[in-house]
Amino acid sequence: MDFRNNILETIGNTPMVKLNKVIDNHPALVLGKIETFNPGNSIKDRMAVKMIEDAEKAGKIKPGGTIIECTSGNTGMGLAIASCVKGYKCIFTTSDKQSKEKIDLLKALGADVIVCPTNVEPTDPRSYYSVAEKLSKEIPNSFWCNQYDNPSNTQAHYESTGPEIWKQTDGKITHLIVGVGTGGTVSGTAKYLKEQNPAIKIWGIDTYGSVFKKYKETGIFDEKEIYPYITEGIGEDILPKNVDFSLIDYFEKVSDKDAALAARRLAREEGILLGYSAGSAMAGFHQLSNHFTKDDVVVIIFHDHGSRYIGKIFNDDWMRERGFLDVELKVRDVLSKKISKDFITVDSDDKLKDILKLMKANDISQLPVSRGNEMVGSITESKILEHILNNPLKNIDTQASEITDAPFPLVSLDMPVKELNKYISKNNPAVLVQDNMGSMHIVTQYDIIQAL
Repeated sequence: MDFRNNILETIGNTPMVKLNKVIDNHPALVLGKIETFNPGNSIKDRMAVKMIEDAEKAGKIKPGGTIIECTSGNTGMGLAIASCVKGYKCIFTTSDKQSKEKIDLLKALGADVIVCPTNVEPTDPRSYYSVAEKLSKEIPNSFWCNQYDNPSNTQAHYESTGPEIWKQTDGKITHLIVGVGTGGTVSGTAKYLKEQNPAIKIWGIDTYGSVFKKYKETGIFDEKEIYPYITEGIGEDILPKNVDFSLIDYFEKVSDKDAALAARRLAREEGILLGYSAGSAMAGFHQLSNHFTKDDVVVIIFHDHGSRYIGKIFNDDWMRERGFLDVELKVRDVLSKKISKDFITVDSDDKLKDILKLMKANDISQLPVSRGNEMVGSITESKILEHILNNPLKNIDTQASEITDAPFPLVSLDMPVKELNKYISKNNPAVLVQDNMGSMHIVTQYDIIQAL
């Protein structure tokens, strides 16, 4: 029989996958180390178990104790899984920029989660670092893992991630690209690989708003580099002890937008659903692509799964709100955002007094005019007003047919919204559109403004 004694025994030995489309015909061999195959769907499972087991050996945590950690989500997931197996309670602090999916997943595994503000100094008592440290001092038989400074973090990758990559590439790896956060992944993996071949280049991916790149290049910790950013899982406003800058040959910064777009591209072109840090690493490859040759073997570590970011980078509305998605809005998008999709028309024989009541009841200012199933014209509130003012003695019983304008133009569902300016004007405030089921709809100037 082939089985594992518990879920922790499935950690590691993740696959390496050749990237084909997203590398844009680059001649180098580019491989993704897909860490989503770990049971917690991230690379953090490796070091989470290592930190707990090393703490157990050192007597820092005893049966029935409480694991405490400040986490962006993935380390917490690994710790929570290990704690389920080993019988520990968990309390995690996290920042308010983390996705709801991450927080809900931690709670699903029985953890208590405390959400702390992002935009405070690390030493601020409200920060997720400070809250975790405070709890560890107050709760008996508890262990604060402190992944940033805990050497077990780095050691886990020295013992597993590095050897796996070396073996999977048959020792031919020339470059490692990896997002840098706590530093354990990059430092542990780099240490092992450089011991095998000192010529291997280690390129760390940083984000704008983080201190790593400037510190590597100047040795200066510049607080002016620190500002809020959206990317999750990489970058820091502190210098974790696990970041061994001597092992990292170069840092490349990647923007929030480029990281998000790269992650979406990996999903759509390679069928690999990955998270924000993977997008950063992929975008970093493109920014550095002129440094690679056809003889190079480039390994990119893909940290975590895209399911953590369904409400963010894989949500079109979230992307548009931040100006990340330059997607052309189409008429179908405007239609989908309409609150009321009722298609209201008036007959050409209907009287103006009845039409005005209909407009008032539905809070609309224009209507298509029909005769049977045929659209024969259009009528607007302003046209009715104009008629009433010009004909004060004959306005109540006037029929729609007497003052109708030309029918509203019929446009395609897939017409770009920017092309509607050819049809919508001061004298023509709406267009008609037929959906895939054959039903008619009206799209007005207000509908377009609301959608935009």
